[in-house]
Amino acid sequence: MKIADFFEELWLPSFGTPVGSIKDNVTSNRYSDVEEITQYLLSGHDLFSVMGSSEDVMGSGETVLGGDSIYSDGEWIWRGDLCFYVRKYNVRLPEEFLSRMREKQYLMPAENEPELRRLAQKVHDSLTAG
Repeated sequence: MKIADFFEELWLPSFGTPVGSIKDNVTSNRYSDVEEITQYLLSGHDLFSVMGSSEDVMGSGETVLGGDSIYSDGEWIWRGDLCFYVRKYNVRLPEEFLSRMREKQYLMPAENEPELRRLAQKVHDSLTAG
């Protein structure tokens, strides 16, 4: 399971070893295609839906509705608040994930139900193990 925003502040330890802190993955360089990236993230297939809001772990005091929800493109998973962090803080994303988005011209791949079910089960198992 590939996690696009695998930062220690955002995921339970049961998901594995994070890449580090989100604070260490902020850059001053904004992606030139940030709007397309954001659209891709927002159009992900819903794996795990959470009502409510999550607080900005960077400390702005802002909240993100559905931030704890989990989405997928069939290969990668990410939290609902990832687009917030990409837009507000220029959080870096894995190059492999960016390449996938760009190769697909920012169009979300068609829903592959068996694969999404498999990913949803992995998410469930990690959430209940934590």
